[in-house]
Amino acid sequence: MQKIFNGIIVSVKMNKTAVAEVTRRTPHPLYKKLLKRSKKYKVDMGEFKISIGDGVKIIESRPVSKDKYFKILEVIK
Repeated sequence: MQKIFNGIIVSVKMNKTAVAEVTRRTPHPLYKKLLKRSKKYKVDMGEFKISIGDGVKIIESRPVSKDKYFKILEVIK
């Protein structure tokens, strides 16, 4: 089962690589208040032309490099 996340592009400074921030809401273990937790993933851009602030759907793939193991599935404007 491959993981699919929705995220926002926060950096496009690398060659063929972008950084996508995925935000999720999870309950506090004791108090059950919903908290925002975010994580940044390096993603392979492929042929997509993206810029900072674009919404993207990313999918898990085989490792492309040491840190890069997600690819962009589609761009959500």
